[in-house]
Amino acid sequence: MAQDTARQALPTPPPAPARALLPLILPALAVGVGSSLLYLVVSSLAERLQHVLWNNLPDALGIGRYSVLWMLVMLTATGVAVGLVVWKVPGHAGPDPATLGLEAVAMPPVVLPGLLLATVLMLAGGPSLGPENPIIAVNVGLALWLGRLAMPRMPGSLWPALADAATLGALFGTPVAAALVISEALAGKPLKGALWDNLFGPLMAAGAGALTTALVARPALDLGLPAVGRLRWTDLLTALVIAPVAALLGMLAVYAFPYVHGAFRRLGHPMVALPAGGVVLGLLGALGGHLTLFKGLDEVAELAKDPGGWSAGQFAVMTVVKLAALLVAAACGFRGGRIFPSVFIGAALGLCAHALVPAVQPSVGVAAGVLGMLLAITRQGWVSLFTAAVLVASPTILALLCIASLPAWMLVTGRPKMQLRADGTALR
Repeated sequence: MAQDTARQALPTPPPAPARALLPLILPALAVGVGSSLLYLVVSSLAERLQHVLWNNLPDALGIGRYSVLWMLVMLTATGVAVGLVVWKVPGHAGPDPATLGLEAVAMPPVVLPGLLLATVLMLAGGPSLGPENPIIAVNVGLALWLGRLAMPRMPGSLWPALADAATLGALFGTPVAAALVISEALAGKPLKGALWDNLFGPLMAAGAGALTTALVARPALDLGLPAVGRLRWTDLLTALVIAPVAALLGMLAVYAFPYVHGAFRRLGHPMVALPAGGVVLGLLGALGGHLTLFKGLDEVAELAKDPGGWSAGQFAVMTVVKLAALLVAAACGFRGGRIFPSVFIGAALGLCAHALVPAVQPSVGVAAGVLGMLLAITRQGWVSLFTAAVLVASPTILALLCIASLPAWMLVTGRPKMQLRADGTALR
């Protein structure tokens, strides 16, 4: 009897880790597939609308598809359309995007339709932003709302983590990017259990999201650049020069961001600030050409098909114009992310280096340029390294980029981020 009493007094042992992880499988798979499908639907709608706006409509009107006139008209009209959404649609398409980073932010369900509409209009209309930030925000909001309804006993913090990882997996077509970002976010935080126990649910969601994207859309980040063979000492020198130069160029935009944002903010109303931003973006498009429009991923693939098809001066103009377009689009209120435009900027800079010095391998120049630019704009080390390596699809490039990331990171760490506080001051 005493032994029975003693057994009852002992604390109940915690469940085995494997048993604790089993309930995560179904939510992770559901969130992963759902997040990917939403991303693909938004991308498909934006692409179809883009085809209508930039091909069918100008052809019907007898206007050049990418003429100066049409770029000014379309970018201004996009500013008006997004301005109307921000002004009139319930939720106002979320908070000021200049105050948001890549991290998941749970928004109320009423905000999400307007944010989706503003994102589709932006992607189709030509501003230099990508879909990542708003898609992550929408997926996080939906996962949190639906997850609490379907499984109220699950912890509320689970759903944003799953949706964030799932969307990153869907965007990059691989769960590795999500795992790296989450590992970086967990650094320095007290963890219960092993790291892989904490990564189990998000990694499964990221895998489900990546696999869904791969099966439905078959995306490829590989630009088809010439493969990097045996590395040379000149390749190391190239990477050590281009990555810090790209980081410094990106930091110019970061330091200018609060001032440009403040100028648009003083206009006082989204129906003034966004159309004004559209006019500026139209002028920049006229200066840099149609390849400097849109999120930049398809456009950078076009550059990579023919690295010798443009002069060093033309690459330099596209680099500067695209960076200015990213700065204006992010500051005036368009809803979008900065990763894909930064990829274009870094790639154009790397190809400019190749055009100036033919000994610079295009793949090395592009990878180093993308690495430095992403480090400055996103301040996400793993995402920057992973994206730069994946673009050239060469195993030998990774060691080179790891070395090149060190001087570039020294230039950006501790500096202001391309993200603002509510009062308009820069974050560090």
